[in-house]
This record gives sequence, structure tokens and C-alpha cells, in this order.
Amino acid sequence: MKVFLNPGHAPNGQPDPGACGCGLRESDVAAEIVELAAAYLEAAGVETEVLQSDSLSEIANTANASGADIFVSVHCNAFNGAAHGTETCVYSLGSEAAALGECIQDQIVDALGTTDRGLKERPGLYVLSQTDMPAVLVETAFIDNAHDAALLRDQQDEFARAIARGVTDYERL
Repeated sequence: MKVFLNPGHAPNGQPDPGACGCGLRESDVAAEIVELAAAYLEAAGVETEVLQSDSLSEIANTANASGADIFVSVHCNAFNGAAHGTETCVYSLGSEAAALGECIQDQIVDALGTTDRGLKERPGLYVLSQTDMPAVLVETAFIDNAHDAALLRDQQDEFARAIARGVTDYERL
């Protein structure tokens, strides 16, 4: 199996760091989690390719050309400082992508104790609608919520391990 991993938003936060809160930038947190997840997946014998870009078309086109079997984009959510938890976005519920999303969602919630906000159908998200393989966008936690931000700051390795376990769980389905 080959996995295409996409840390959300622009490399080094330029020009778009994504959501910001509690002293964190989404682009930095996502990049660190993906780097760690890629290492865990490679150690488990899963080939990975990683691309962080500010261009959604570059991400989708590169993923489609990569020969990857699945696509995982990693993000941090933000809302009003009070919202918290993990959710995973898919193009449509009941799809192969939804099965992948469930595996990753379950692993993150179990490992980190985040609130399970479930799978969300989001056909309007470019990286979900323009990729040719099962694709998910993981909203790990809320960067503007103090409790979730502490997890994003201090437990990036646990998020990465959970994402990698979710991928290998999906591979065994």
C-alpha cells in the first residue's frame, strides 16, 4: 500500500499558516504530525509520499500522479475557542474513504481521549473531490481551544501514531 500524506496549509506558514491559536500555527502542527506519521508508516512497511503546498491543485494532481492507494490530509480545526474534539471529513459517507476515516477517527479518539465529532460529509473540499483514491481530511483537534491546543502542542507523536494505526487498520479491512 502507498499513502499520500498532506500536511494542511503552506510550508512554513507562508503565505497561509491556516488556523492559529494558543501560540500554535496549523501549518507547523500538521507538518510535524505528518512527518512523524510518515516515519511510523514507513517502519510498518507502508510506502508514503508527503507534500505540503499552498496550492490545492498541486496537492491533488501530485497525489493522483503518485500511484497512492489512499490520501490523508492532516489539519487542525478552529471555531470559537470553546469547540473541541476530532472530526474526519470525507467526500461521501458510506464510501471507501468513510471506512478509512472511521479507522483514523477511532484511533485518534481512543489514543488521545478527544471528543468524537465523527465523520463529516464534505464534498466541497477540493482535496476530497479532486483526488482519485479514497481521501480523508483529518481535523485532529481545535487549535483555538486551550485543552485541545495542549494536546496539539504536547502530543503530536500520539496523533501521528494514531493516524498511522488508523491507516494500517484500514489496510487490514
